Amino acid sequence: MDFRNRIARRLETRRRRGGFTLIELMVVIVILGVLAGLIVPQFMDEPQKARVVKAKMQIEAISTALKKFYIDNGFYPSTEQGLNALVRKPSVGRTPKNYSPSGYLPKVPNDPWGSPYVYICPGKHAPFDLISYGADGASGGSGNDADVNSWQID
Repeated sequence: MDFRNRIARRLETRRRRGGFTLIELMVVIVILGVLAGLIVPQFMDEPQKARVVKAKMQIEAISTALKKFYIDNGFYPSTEQGLNALVRKPSVGRTPKNYSPSGYLPKVPNDPWGSPYVYICPGKHAPFDLISYGADGASGGSGNDADVNSWQID
């Protein structure tokens, strides 16, 4: 009976301490590591997706301004005049006769990666082509480096 009492007292003492064993801690750390390995990569790609969405929205806004320019003047700004023709009346090339006094954009934005948009008129795919070269700033690429083009926007 004394032996049973000693074992019961030891078990009761362990319960009162409330600590974790090394194995319990290691199991928890492994579980947290596995969860982090599965979840973190999904969130790491979110800023890149947001940049692509922002580039698409900016391209749509610039395209709308270009279309307003066309409606007012009967032609799109030339590649030489560039997108600045949407901010200030161009003094080079064909001069617009019905240019909006306030312009068509307050300023020409850079793409979300900090590079200027490429404007080509006449375009290969439409009356004009607007291109952001993505994270690498070079034509082509895939993944984070993929181009965002005006003719491929959904």
